[in-house]
Amino acid sequence: METVRYYQRRGLLFEPPRTDAIRRYGARDVRRLQFIRQAQAAGFTLEEIKELLALDSTDDRARARTLAVERVKALDEQIRKLRTARDALKKLAKECASGERGPCPILSAFDV
Repeated sequence: METVRYYQRRGLLFEPPRTDAIRRYGARDVRRLQFIRQAQAAGFTLEEIKELLALDSTDDRARARTLAVERVKALDEQIRKLRTARDALKKLAKECASGERGPCPILSAFDV
């Protein structure tokens, strides 16, 4: 529930009317929350998600597409960095397995 309130403070979700002390969320609120969560899973920041939500009412497909293309580029860069890290670690693991003496290359690689 704290996450929902955080999204409300950030302007991503509206605070629904209260009935007594209970907040009543509708289907529209649930869809919006699902959109936020899916967009976060795709790597969009909360500011970008806020912009996407605002674009929904303007039908600015070009801007939405631009945001998506930028996100894909950022994800591609993250993937490239992760592959580089994986390959380096695989090499270190292989070197560690092949030698029986001396310091482990994995531990030496992270030594400061």
